[in-house]
Amino acid sequence: MTDAEIALSDDVAAADAAFLRRGLLEHNQPFLGESDHRQLVVMARVDGEPVGGLLAETGRGVLLVDMLWLAPGHRRQGLGSRLLLAAEAEARRRGCGMAWLDTYDFQARAFYERHGYEVFGELDGLANGRRRHFMKKRLDQPSGGGDP
Repeated sequence: MTDAEIALSDDVAAADAAFLRRGLLEHNQPFLGESDHRQLVVMARVDGEPVGGLLAETGRGVLLVDMLWLAPGHRRQGLGSRLLLAAEAEARRRGCGMAWLDTYDFQARAFYERHGYEVFGELDGLANGRRRHFMKKRLDQPSGGGDP
């Protein structure tokens, strides 16, 4: 056993995060091929001011939607659909054939289902009895539509 010092922190140093990411990507390369991970952001603005957006990442043929959020006054107007569809279109241009995301039971499961996503896993027993849904979608199939 090595005499390594274990350090815990709430503050993640950029150099530490880069070290870990680089190490994991190098480990994965023989199994998955060269990494092509790229960040993706789709912003919605009104009069130049942000009202919402979508953060995601693409890599190795997969779109991972990290978060999609709209200010309350801009919901249920089709803007969420436009953000999601723009991200999916860009992911297709980047060679992605699959997308995945997660959403809590009080968030937007029905919205994503209308866009062709299906639940492939759930995590229950979360704070206040909540549940998290893990969802996926083939990007080579047509999407539904409609904001919640």
